[in-house]
Amino acid sequence: QVQLVESGGGLVQPGGSLRLSCAASGFTLQYYTIGWLRHIPGKEREFVAATSWRGSSTYYADTVKGRFTISRDDAKNTLSLQMNSLKTEDTAVYYCAAYEHYPGSAVIDPNEYQYWGQGTQVTVSS
Repeated sequence: QVQLVESGGGLVQPGGSLRLSCAASGFTLQYYTIGWLRHIPGKEREFVAATSWRGSSTYYADTVKGRFTISRDDAKNTLSLQMNSLKTEDTAVYYCAAYEHYPGSAVIDPNEYQYWGQGTQVTVSS
């Protein structure tokens, strides 16, 4: 059974940092593209960051580039997202999600992702 379990969300002040973690089980992570997407109430789900199979490439949304860093450990089946210089507009539910890699896949399209975690709330507020 495929499972993705996020942790590390919480409340932080603007300019602060948080680190999200995702533990994957039930599949071999190295063959999957895995990433973070978020949902802000009233908006569509949006891509945040991802790392392609075997970690060969990383991708970031323009809104988080230079502030967020994604990393994966295929040996431990884990994914992390280090979020620095957080802004109020980063407030959202963050989801860890994955899909089995295939050539030509659109890594920034939320509809590509087959498996999703339950989400973790990140609130940036003073």
